[in-house]
Amino acid sequence: MTPPAPQGGSPPGLTERAVAWAGTMDGHRAPDAGHRYAHADSRARIGPGGPLGREAREELEDATLAPGATRARGAGRRARVEEPDPLRTCFERDRDRILHATAFRRLAGKTQVFIFPEDHQRTRLTHALEVAQVAVGIARPCRLNVTLVEAIALGHDCGHGPFGHASEDALAPYVPGGFDHATWGADVTLASLNLCAETLDGIRNHSWSRPAPSTPEGEVVSWADRIAYVCHDFEDAVVAGIVTPDMLPPVVAQRCGTRRSTQLGAFIAGVVDTTLRTGEVGMSEPMAEALAAFRAFNYTHIYLRPASLSQNRIVERLLQALVEFYADRPNTLPEGRGGSGLRAGSDEARRAAVTYVSGMTDRFACLQALAHLGWDRGELPAGLDLAS
Repeated sequence: MTPPAPQGGSPPGLTERAVAWAGTMDGHRAPDAGHRYAHADSRARIGPGGPLGREAREELEDATLAPGATRARGAGRRARVEEPDPLRTCFERDRDRILHATAFRRLAGKTQVFIFPEDHQRTRLTHALEVAQVAVGIARPCRLNVTLVEAIALGHDCGHGPFGHASEDALAPYVPGGFDHATWGADVTLASLNLCAETLDGIRNHSWSRPAPSTPEGEVVSWADRIAYVCHDFEDAVVAGIVTPDMLPPVVAQRCGTRRSTQLGAFIAGVVDTTLRTGEVGMSEPMAEALAAFRAFNYTHIYLRPASLSQNRIVERLLQALVEFYADRPNTLPEGRGGSGLRAGSDEARRAAVTYVSGMTDRFACLQALAHLGWDRGELPAGLDLAS
């Protein structure tokens, strides 16, 4: 039986399936007429009982998490005080805010390794998701705060500019102390979200060149980030024909295998086993040696290959030209981007320009170069599809 069409009848030309789908807009009235079901034949029941609210789950954390794990209490330590959510912990709110943030969505259009990647190659967004999966795989058996780990992992790369790490070198001259995606993400990109201090600390310090995070959850994400990108960058390069599995150093192939699934499993086990054995977040010496050799291999054969370095030089010139353009013409910055009333060429205008350019996706940055800089398409990084 076809459900009724929406009020007022269905537009002509709709298929029977489309009419049936439209007829579910109001849901399905329960027999007692006091509520509605999503499906006409819904049978899911959970039984009576009150909600497991935030306070109750905070108590569960005390009973189930490891002694050194980070607890969520109340609204969390935020720059701007907020009332606690009745259902969600402070770190659950952080995770949700990051997931819904524009900066997180834009990661889908930012380079992981390959500029304008093929359909199945990683973007900066899929990298963040894989880091979260690896980090949870470590945190859960170690009885750490899984939600905090997720929040840090999902937000850890939101400070990246277009074209990935190449943008850090390009934007460094315009930022005192240089442009670091980790600190920029925590202190600039995600500042408006009013995240908890623990979440921001993990994001700010996830890079190994930074000071250690203040929580074990942050340390876990630091390991998960390196584990994830070493494995998936290699896999993408194999698919692209740049390297082959038999090129891996023997220490990697013998201890971790040549497939991503076995590599991830070996590295995750190396962290979990060591952390549970010692009480400190770390990786066993044999697996750490393999990870270091794997990363060194990727640097030599993937990240520093001539084609990659050539693209990086194009990216650096493009991004710096965009910063100069907007710094000299802050009035051309979109409304709400801080350009109004700024003096052309001032430090404030330059900061606003860097903030705007760093938030761009790869494709948008290229389109801005075509629109404002007079660039020819042949000058842009290869692979831009203007028709998409």
